[in-house]
Amino acid sequence: MSSRSGTYGRVELPAVAVAVGERREVALASGSSGAGPRVGAVADPDVAEAADRPPAEEPDVPGRISRTVVSGESPAPFAGVPPLERLEMELLLEAIYRHYGYDFRQYAPSSLRRRLKKRLEAEGLSTFSALQDRVLHEPAAMEGLLRDMSVNVTGMFRDPTFFRALREKVVPMLRTYPSVRIWHAGCASGEEVYAMAILLEEEGLYERSRLYATDMNAEALDRARTGIFPIARMREYTTNYQQAGGTRSFSEYYTASYGAALFHARLRENVLFAQHNLATDTSFSEFNVILCRNVLIYFDRNLKARTLRLFGDSLSSFGFLCLGRRESLRFTNVEDEFEEIDPKERIYRRNSLPRQGGGPAPSRATSGRGARG
Repeated sequence: MSSRSGTYGRVELPAVAVAVGERREVALASGSSGAGPRVGAVADPDVAEAADRPPAEEPDVPGRISRTVVSGESPAPFAGVPPLERLEMELLLEAIYRHYGYDFRQYAPSSLRRRLKKRLEAEGLSTFSALQDRVLHEPAAMEGLLRDMSVNVTGMFRDPTFFRALREKVVPMLRTYPSVRIWHAGCASGEEVYAMAILLEEEGLYERSRLYATDMNAEALDRARTGIFPIARMREYTTNYQQAGGTRSFSEYYTASYGAALFHARLRENVLFAQHNLATDTSFSEFNVILCRNVLIYFDRNLKARTLRLFGDSLSSFGFLCLGRRESLRFTNVEDEFEEIDPKERIYRRNSLPRQGGGPAPSRATSGRGARG
């Protein structure tokens, strides 16, 4: 691991239009390096705590957050934490941001402190100052901290009623489009992306669809590109698939071998995996559907507002935003731009034209085509 432009430093890549089939797509090519945080999916173990909180009952956030510059506000407060420990945590987060480019300063404080404590114990250290010294000088320690900050808990057709709602309320609209572009923001190890590919295949839309799957965690993306998942989870996934309205035998989509399930390469042909951080990266394309389920619950109010603005900038007119049951657009900076089409599953449709703009594409993208077999 190296600072800034190395393994975990942000590399902003220019979007280059190339022909794919008979339509234009955005290809991601190498470009100059830059500095910036990596923010993607953080999932459970804090889901239970998040589920107990009321969904997004927050006052509106005035003004538009910059699409290219991180807010200069100080790190989120840690209420109830001793002053010295709080100072150490804030200095640790600032050091990580300056040295590696990852910005965790606007994560929800309670979840953030719990994850940092876990890494502190794993390293056998007693203070956050000692942890700061270690992560700055030992790349392996930073890799461990990054894993703790991006625990990847996901599954295929997780929350089956959500996927059934997609079939019934979103797919009919997608049928009217000549091409379909979908962004999975915070895709973790990719199970939801493969589930979406299967759904589109069964609805006759996969051939004209392009899926962009992004996350901050390079290791998780590498796993997603392989399409290999534990065979032990196939029984659970089969049940989810059936409850989600699947029309075939789920086993048709993978080959079982040596305790693993290898999903067919076709399901990756129209998928592009890429690193992208929700804290600083800008809108890189226009999408018909954006999925970012149960991720924003880990962000503080300002980062959540910025991320919702990013999604608003990235959706086409009448595009769909899927946030998951634990989130809501109520009392947010984009509430008036959407109508709720499924209150239970938190599926929204944009009711106004998207804001104008654009920006660099996600960094170090790799198409699913490179992960065959």
